[in-house]
Amino acid sequence: MRLLLVEDDNHVAAALSAVLARHGFDVTHARSGEEALRALVPDPDGFGVVLLDLGLPDQDGYEVCGKIRKRTGTPVIMVTARADVRSRIHGLNLGADDYVVKPYDTGELLARIHAVSRRTVQEDAPGSGEGELRIGSVRIELPTRQVSVNGAVVPLTRKEFDLLALLAQRPGVVFRREQIISEVWQTSWEGTGRTLEVHVASLRSKLRMPALIETVRGVGYRLVEPAA
Repeated sequence: MRLLLVEDDNHVAAALSAVLARHGFDVTHARSGEEALRALVPDPDGFGVVLLDLGLPDQDGYEVCGKIRKRTGTPVIMVTARADVRSRIHGLNLGADDYVVKPYDTGELLARIHAVSRRTVQEDAPGSGEGELRIGSVRIELPTRQVSVNGAVVPLTRKEFDLLALLAQRPGVVFRREQIISEVWQTSWEGTGRTLEVHVASLRSKLRMPALIETVRGVGYRLVEPAA
């Protein structure tokens, strides 16, 4: 997923960009509001998420958020040291999708990025029909919870379907093990890691596509779109 990071502190941006890159994001760094708006000009919907710092050198981040929202429906997460409730409410009223206060936990920020991008995908799911995801020859029908490969229905358990649907919402994006466990099993990572591995192995076997779900060592899993 392409991500636009709007942050005037180069040291903070470099450190965060490195973390995001390790989790599968293609990061574009803008150091000012004007630079961020220019980055959106060629393709307003080309970014999956915008991380917007409010303390920018050329204009207030709130103003930038308003301008971004007029140009695109891309999710915006405000990242700022302004922790008071009034600032949060103002940001959300301007169209921000989420509001993260510095200092933040990197894991929480990643979870919030995935959450807002996932909501966007659910509102406008790719595919030939509403509520449907297509990944190559794999068709995932969300309303009926049915999966087929080349037209043949593949019976999946409830958790197998939930796992596949989660990964298919953002092909190519790495989902952390902790996030998957939280989303699919509604529990914490401890003691559930082996269960996740078993379900991934089962999906690869049932779909007869062992390369569809890629293991990213030390991080998690991502769904790889088959070559055309």
